[in-house]
Amino acid sequence: MIFRRIRRAVALVLALALSIVRYWLLRLRGPVTMERHALWGQQTAKVIMACVGIGYHIEGKPPTHGLVVSNHLSYLDVLILATAMPCFFVAKIEIGGWPIFGWAARACGTIFLDRNSKESAMSVADQMIERLKQPIPILLFPEGTSTDGSQLLPFHPRLIDPATSTGKQITTAAVRYVLEDGTPEKELCWYGDESFTTHLLKVLGVAGFSAEVRFGQSRIYTDRRVAADSTQAEIAKMREEMQKTGNSHPSDVDLSPGTPAGTRE
Repeated sequence: MIFRRIRRAVALVLALALSIVRYWLLRLRGPVTMERHALWGQQTAKVIMACVGIGYHIEGKPPTHGLVVSNHLSYLDVLILATAMPCFFVAKIEIGGWPIFGWAARACGTIFLDRNSKESAMSVADQMIERLKQPIPILLFPEGTSTDGSQLLPFHPRLIDPATSTGKQITTAAVRYVLEDGTPEKELCWYGDESFTTHLLKVLGVAGFSAEVRFGQSRIYTDRRVAADSTQAEIAKMREEMQKTGNSHPSDVDLSPGTPAGTRE
């Protein structure tokens, strides 16, 4: 396990360095569109997923626009869902200050939210309305925090409003972690008081870790509360179905750039 952890840590550092170089080469070619920012994020996510040894399986069709709402198990969900589709994330403002990872989040077009500020929530909503005009979906974790996966928290409707008020489609996405040795999913979730470093070291050392993503049917809602409650129930049902079927998919999936697309405060 120690050798695996060291090998993956070195590969992760090299992958991040290479991604930074690719980004600045992209900038040297001229202005970078928001779509290119998202595509850079997807390519980077695929490389990092391969480096840390996380396989993935996708069910359903990833959307190409609108709002995507998902359950939230850890920061790994960002990599997993970005691998499935180019997208913009809505994330807590603290992530913007993380070394390297914060820069990468900004580089792929993340919208940052200060959860203690009404003004920030209004600004984020305005930014989301503008981004929803792009041919790239926005990804939101409406629970507002990551959990141990035992149950879904109620979805906050405030940031679902930019989609319901403008008639944009909303697509559900259910994420599930699977370990080949049968270890419970919660062991790979990031929740409670566990530090980022402790959790990352755990991920780097684990073998046979894969993620399953299931996309639901896209729908248009006119009421944000109805949308929040309906999508929360749909994701809960999808996760229940995924747990019943078990790990029937291989954990090693082609991660090359051409591949289609408790709680924590």
